[in-house]
Amino acid sequence: QVQLVESGGGLVQAGGSLRLSCAASGSIFSIATMGWYRQAPGKQRELVAAVTSGSNTDYADSVKGRFTISRDNAKNTVYLQMNSLEPEDTAVYSCKMRITMPWTRWQSDYWGQGTQVTVSS
Repeated sequence: QVQLVESGGGLVQAGGSLRLSCAASGSIFSIATMGWYRQAPGKQRELVAAVTSGSNTDYADSVKGRFTISRDNAKNTVYLQMNSLEPEDTAVYSCKMRITMPWTRWQSDYWGQGTQVTVSS
């Protein structure tokens, strides 16, 4: 059993900052890529940022220079620091982790429940 729990969403004015966290718990052998996705009303879900086990990062063009993804492997946690937020960043943000189970070494993708980020103009 693996569970991802997110925190840190909320309402912020344009230009403000928020920090999202996503912690994994349960039967975990290792975690490969960790990522954040978002889905705005009426739009498809999109990748915001991802970080590999080797700490290589990738960002959507729309957030480059404003968002920073990081991970704490000891805590099985991924963070998303969001600065200079814009109304266009309003969406439900969800984390995803590619987790390898102990014993079986079975690898699967797990998702968090999602957290709302609302940026007012």
